Amino acid sequence: MKKIFLPVIGAALMASLSMCSKPQAASTAAPSAQANTNPMGNTKGRNLLYFDATANFKRFSYQDSVKYYLAKSKDAGVTDVIVDVKPISGEVLYPSQIAPVMNEWAGFTKTEKFDLLTAFIEEAHKLGMTVHASTNIFVAGHNHFSRGPVFTDPAKKNWQSLNYTAEGMKLISTLKHKYSAMVNPALPEVQKYELSILKELVSKYPKLDGVVLDRVRYDGIEADFSDASRKLFEKYIGKAVANFPADIYTYSKDAKTKDGKPERVPGPLYKQWIEWRAKVIHDFIYEARAELKKINPKLIFGDYTGSWYPTYYEVGVNWASKEYDPSQTYSWATPNYKNFGYAEALDLYTTGSYYFEVAKSEAKNIDVNTVNRTEAGQGKGKEDWYTVEGSAEMAMKITKGKVPVYAGVYVDQYIGHPEQFVKALKMCRAKSDGAMVFDIVHVINEGWWAELKRGLTE
Repeated sequence: MKKIFLPVIGAALMASLSMCSKPQAASTAAPSAQANTNPMGNTKGRNLLYFDATANFKRFSYQDSVKYYLAKSKDAGVTDVIVDVKPISGEVLYPSQIAPVMNEWAGFTKTEKFDLLTAFIEEAHKLGMTVHASTNIFVAGHNHFSRGPVFTDPAKKNWQSLNYTAEGMKLISTLKHKYSAMVNPALPEVQKYELSILKELVSKYPKLDGVVLDRVRYDGIEADFSDASRKLFEKYIGKAVANFPADIYTYSKDAKTKDGKPERVPGPLYKQWIEWRAKVIHDFIYEARAELKKINPKLIFGDYTGSWYPTYYEVGVNWASKEYDPSQTYSWATPNYKNFGYAEALDLYTTGSYYFEVAKSEAKNIDVNTVNRTEAGQGKGKEDWYTVEGSAEMAMKITKGKVPVYAGVYVDQYIGHPEQFVKALKMCRAKSDGAMVFDIVHVINEGWWAELKRGLTE
């Protein structure tokens, strides 16, 4: 999800987003029958509200706050709450035997003794609301605070992403303009660790309705170029890479992007590399689903991604249906890329339609020189899918009805424009199965409860 800027005790807090020659057999088997039974029940008309872990840490360190804000959310038309229990720091907000537990944030230490997630589950269920736990997967540190397992656990330091930048190979912990210390999704030990946390979570809370995975992706197109990734990629294509990383891409000495950065020049294995990365994420999604359904067959298995599908390949993710073939439209996709779509594996999919412009007709107003698009894989353009309406329509189109889709808004983008916020919520509901709102902290800070209710109920 997005990063959040908040004032905390007078300080600014950054809180919290060509076919292969010899490919291995693609894992394209259909998900279990459970995916088609709609464990969400009535999927149309549901409204999801996020509760970010760090932005709300102090507020929800008190049990009466949980009860109070759930009641306000219910009154505003929220049907589902998504509680962030594993933020980008790699810590968790519940008693874990595996991951480090966050008891302090931004100088505030939690003193009230209660289980946060249990409180959310019990109070929300009294109100007839559904509770999902959100976990950030392939990230294990907050770069701006040098906090998290990749900084404090020597055994996990080498898990961090190695990025191929125009200045050379850089460990992501040294790239302080990035707030998420992402790890390498292809490493078996990383996948095993993250799966163990998910399984512990679902086992510990049998009354939890669902999980929503976040950051099940690579950091960006620059990641990961470690020797481990090279070897795994070579195994996938069945041959050695003669010139690594140049056979994937190089940086032009002359050509510049619109941002003035050296332009990437695709190499002969660029498309195969994109395909392989999508397979890495696809296979993890299917494995996570299978493992969690063993523990709780009724669990709602969900995922969040950004909505900018035409550029989302940069983070190694194909969230479309397997029935959608992007190679018919986009030059970066191989004919095999469609096999690594994973919409069929999900019971719930929520996407960030994070644009100020709501209607497709507003796309003409986009100023690409000033637009704020800093999320992973986001590009700059004026296509109509850079609007709430256009992105929601695209999400519905390419998921092919395989999973309920909830288009989402980032509340902070509408500060000073409450009517645009209401309009965006109504558009999400009109063009997808419902609305997702990120994050409650902005609704609280702006006092937009009436606006939220209008957007979710009118």
